[in-house]
Amino acid sequence: MHMNKRPILPEDLVQYRWVSQPVINPDGQVAYVEQTIDEQKNEYNTQIRGISLDGSGDRPLTDGVKDSSPSWSPDGTQLAFLRLESGGKGLWTLASDDTKPINLISPEHKLIQFVWSPDGQYIAFTSKVAEAKEEAMADETSKTEKSSKTNESPKVTPLRGKVFERTTPKAEGSGWWDGLYSHLFVYEIGNGTITQVTTGSWNVAVPVWSPDGQAISFISKQVQDEGVDADLVYFADVHTVNLASGEQRRVTDSSLQVSQFAYSPDGEQLILIASDREYGSGSHNRLYEVPSSGGIPKQLAPDVDMQLGNAALGDMKSASPSPSPLMDDHHAQRKAYVLGTQGGNVDVYQITEDGYCQAVTGSGEKDVYQYTLSPDGKTLVIGALTEDHPGELYRVDIKSGDMFRLTRRNDEFLAGLQVNIPERVEFTSSDGWPIQGWLMKPVMRKSDTKVPMILQIHGGPHAMYTGIFSHEMQTLAAQGYAVLWVNPRGSMGYGQEFARACRGDFAGGDCRDLLEAVDYALATYDFLEETRLGIGGGSYGGVMTNWIVAHTHRFKAAVTQRCISNWLSLYGTSDIGISYVEGVIGGNPTEHADMLWARSPLAHAHKIETPLLIMHGEQDHRTPIGQAEELYTTLKRYGKTTKLIRYPGSNHTLLKSGKPSLRVDSFEQVNAWFNQYLKDGEDEA
Repeated sequence: MHMNKRPILPEDLVQYRWVSQPVINPDGQVAYVEQTIDEQKNEYNTQIRGISLDGSGDRPLTDGVKDSSPSWSPDGTQLAFLRLESGGKGLWTLASDDTKPINLISPEHKLIQFVWSPDGQYIAFTSKVAEAKEEAMADETSKTEKSSKTNESPKVTPLRGKVFERTTPKAEGSGWWDGLYSHLFVYEIGNGTITQVTTGSWNVAVPVWSPDGQAISFISKQVQDEGVDADLVYFADVHTVNLASGEQRRVTDSSLQVSQFAYSPDGEQLILIASDREYGSGSHNRLYEVPSSGGIPKQLAPDVDMQLGNAALGDMKSASPSPSPLMDDHHAQRKAYVLGTQGGNVDVYQITEDGYCQAVTGSGEKDVYQYTLSPDGKTLVIGALTEDHPGELYRVDIKSGDMFRLTRRNDEFLAGLQVNIPERVEFTSSDGWPIQGWLMKPVMRKSDTKVPMILQIHGGPHAMYTGIFSHEMQTLAAQGYAVLWVNPRGSMGYGQEFARACRGDFAGGDCRDLLEAVDYALATYDFLEETRLGIGGGSYGGVMTNWIVAHTHRFKAAVTQRCISNWLSLYGTSDIGISYVEGVIGGNPTEHADMLWARSPLAHAHKIETPLLIMHGEQDHRTPIGQAEELYTTLKRYGKTTKLIRYPGSNHTLLKSGKPSLRVDSFEQVNAWFNQYLKDGEDEA
């Protein structure tokens, strides 16, 4: 054992460096984003760094602390990026041989996404605007006129009630709707003019230029039929706007929820990553193509039974997904590179026109969360988490499959820490499903005969655990616990049938898989102490924790985070209440109240004997904090052992991207709770 290494503590969170968003120019210069934590200000900083493809010259490129989304101009001479300032995100560029960036688009434009035109003369971007532009403009001018008369104080607008008429007027992460829509703009590099290209009461996302630069395509949900509620429609189409004429057309046929897309190199086709939503949120994303002039999408590689994209959960990722799919035009046969979630790993897969699909990122446990292709099509640079290491950049030679680590941003800090490596666990459920997971064994002290075990349950439910580096799992193992985490039915990564298998069967097979995993671990590993079991989970893992402790007393301590306790009240208060309760649970309060109540942990909470810690963010719109309060109130009313911890200003992603101090606190609170109830009596043995 390495005696000089110490266990990983909650507060070590502030030392990690999160590496993401790699981009490569034709000279082999890689730019990427590094996120760090400023402990004094209790916030995240992001800086753009550069490194060569051979791993040399890793250095800062920008001096800002809120810079992100680097993007090389097509010729590789300019690096554009977003910089967050008080007004919003503005666009800056840095010449590849310069050190001082220049501002192109001011922060009041509040850029969301941007993309270079193929000739490098324009930049398309999205930004939120009020639908009625004239009104907004008039309002602005009157404000300035009033305040310029020095002797008059500016007119104060009286406070009014906020009016909503749409079905879903709030969204997790962004809060209550502000009445704005994201639209498409084009900035001309030569003279700085900005032109708004789209208008309407709908949103524009993921702008992509056509290869000839004549048009921009984007994803948008536009419902023409007045009698149809856009908030209850789940498809999203690709639309294309011709820049010369301003004419817009719908390319896809409203049969798919398109999430990402790319042009084929010749501009004739669009390659889509999309879901037919046959099983709601449990439906696989698949690869399709459609003529860029419009038509009915055709599925590519229909035999590939894999979730495209990254559905892996973890607390060590810091950026939204990379543009995808990536098209390679250097061969006779067209190739698409996509991320695939499969069997407890996320890899980059190459899918060819004839449906051939293979991973190009080698073997071993990994979660590839970002990827980019070099302009010559020979090299991938990926951001990946591995079983013993936080995310770093790796270079992948596509021909040989060799992987080479580029960045070493966490090596020095990690050298002094005891990193526990999880071991794969595989068994067959009582009704024949293959169940996969991991067991992380703590460092065993000689005097230890047996160790307590904690079962961790993931959210989603249509997500996937991996066996890679997680601060949460490491801090639990560091306390002396064995940690078990598995992918029960409903998880992505094991085929479409497995992913849909929990729908309409909440607390049925999904619950059995979890409890059978505990039985399997206890029967397989003799160092586990079956009388000292803990359980915990977040979101869907929280409702599952609540349900399990209401139906068995075998766990001695439980932690439920951002949980659900009552399907009846979740329906009307969650931003996805309608689709989630109807889709995953299988009903709504008007027609299925008895069924929803019977499946709600709250209906059984008076039977809970396990000490239960309830943790929740106050700004959570996905599982609103009322879910925690209802459970807490019932437990207190029946004299149960419980504690409620509320995190101010925190939403559903508290553990992944919340305020650093609150993330650290949440890990400390979990450790303290388990230590209070699982460590008792261990020294008597």
